[in-house]
Amino acid sequence: MNAERPPPSWLFPEARTRAPRGMGTEPFPPSVDGARMSCECGFLRGIIEGTSAPVVILDRHLRYLYVNPAWSRVTGVPATAFLGRTLREVLPDVQTPDDVLIEVLADGQPREVTLTGTTRVPSPVGRRLWRAVFHRLEVQGQILGVCGIAVEASNLRQYLDDLENAHQRLALLDAAATRVGTTLDVEATCAELADFLAPSLADIAAVGLVEQEFFGAPPPPAGMLRLRKMKLSAPPELLRHLNELGGTRPYVDLPRGSAPRRCMDSGRPWLGNLASDELFQKVVVDPERVRILRAAGVHSMLVVPLPTAGHSVGIVMLMRVGASPGFSSDDILTAQGVAARAAVSIDSAHRYSHEHAMTLELQRALLSEPDRPHPTVEVATRYLPSGRSALVGGDWYDSIALPDCRTLLVMGDVMGHGFQAAVAMSQYRSVLRTVAAAGLPVDAMLTEADRRAARIGLDRAATCLLVLLDTEAGTCTAATAGHLPPLVIRPGGSAGLMHLPAGPPIGTELGDYEMTTFAFEPGAVLLLYTDGLVEQRNVDIDDSVRALTTMGLSADDSLEHLLDTLLTQLTDGMCEDDIALLAARLRPSADSKEARSRTT
Repeated sequence: MNAERPPPSWLFPEARTRAPRGMGTEPFPPSVDGARMSCECGFLRGIIEGTSAPVVILDRHLRYLYVNPAWSRVTGVPATAFLGRTLREVLPDVQTPDDVLIEVLADGQPREVTLTGTTRVPSPVGRRLWRAVFHRLEVQGQILGVCGIAVEASNLRQYLDDLENAHQRLALLDAAATRVGTTLDVEATCAELADFLAPSLADIAAVGLVEQEFFGAPPPPAGMLRLRKMKLSAPPELLRHLNELGGTRPYVDLPRGSAPRRCMDSGRPWLGNLASDELFQKVVVDPERVRILRAAGVHSMLVVPLPTAGHSVGIVMLMRVGASPGFSSDDILTAQGVAARAAVSIDSAHRYSHEHAMTLELQRALLSEPDRPHPTVEVATRYLPSGRSALVGGDWYDSIALPDCRTLLVMGDVMGHGFQAAVAMSQYRSVLRTVAAAGLPVDAMLTEADRRAARIGLDRAATCLLVLLDTEAGTCTAATAGHLPPLVIRPGGSAGLMHLPAGPPIGTELGDYEMTTFAFEPGAVLLLYTDGLVEQRNVDIDDSVRALTTMGLSADDSLEHLLDTLLTQLTDGMCEDDIALLAARLRPSADSKEARSRTT
């Protein structure tokens, strides 16, 4: 109830006051029954002054004539402070569409308007919002002003804003899922994370990972935690300031009391909006680094851990500069969500790198180096593991010197991957070395290897190619157990495939093999390979094998350079399956005589 001033008589006639000057005389005719009108107007007053919806009456100049108690409570302004003044004079921080109210006065059509702003009464939603309907007031044909009835929609707007922020946060997390962790490489994943966060969530983003092994550097002092600087992402104009951050060393040692240490230990983010130098020093430790940050214009910083099960693998440091606002609670939630997803990728990449290194060493140990061929034969080999799996494979090669200037070349591929495939590969290799010592023809070697593999219980079949080089005869004799044909590169530049009768893989007990003898001149190169070299998605493998003959490989190159060229052209350093290569060449006759004399 507005106790300071009674409402005008034309709103509540029983007040027995005249209308405001300029508004006309008594609006109600004297014939109206006074008692009944008094009752009705009292009831109307009870509704207007008892409702929680703000009700205001403005004159034709949009000055207040009346406000109900609800509007006084909402704004924190007493009713008497409104009367005779405009809304902007009383509440300068509330926006009102005066042009719409003038239209209501002009044509008498009710209109909805939106009022937004802040009042003297604090609100948890900050900027408030009302939806109001204004009607023109007329008495006996005379326009008195407009009456507005409003409903506050601040909470609804806040809900919609929160919903929109949640949608934006989810969209950002979805984008991070597709752009961060696309490889199993730790450095690439950290670079993707930093490049995604700056500029999507900050002006500057830095990623550091906990370092457990200190190769080539002394360990950190006692009580220190070493973070390796993985990636700093920022606009070029800021990088020149920030490149000195942390010094020239690729790592930073953090004491226990530093903010990043507490952040990783607790799993909670650290926030410094418009932070002082003292707060910044808790993050970067060194006062010189604080100077570098200030020179770059950094005013706010957010440190978020990279959490995994039971520990943090590192931190993400986000910074804002210049006119950028400080970090909001939504920014913190989004950064934590992105960091949590990235941490899983980084941890997976860490484990993959460790496991891949171990399994590759196992593969190399099982494969070992081939035996020395006969001195009249030059041999080069390559083994390239699959770039998409930590599993060892079953590819192998060998070269075995035999009596009478003969050399046996072996290329094989056990079906499948994993430790069992690698063990089977090692067993097949041993079987063939034993069989080769018996001096059998190559077709008989395959038959005996097939029989022995079945006898020792190898449960994995293997393709295999045997090529017996006879230096004195200038020939090679080959037999295949389901393996791809070898490629011959001649000194003149032409290349062709050895077409061999097909035979079943060894280990199937189907042993039925044929051998074929070809002329093999000195200087020509013989290339043996596994299917990882030529397998391509959506390409027939026969077409891929035939394409080897058109690659322009030169028999005049060194064998090492020839194999490197082949891998570069066909794999770009990444392959879907393991690749084993063996290249062999007969030495020229003069070299052969010298080599034979050295051996005797």
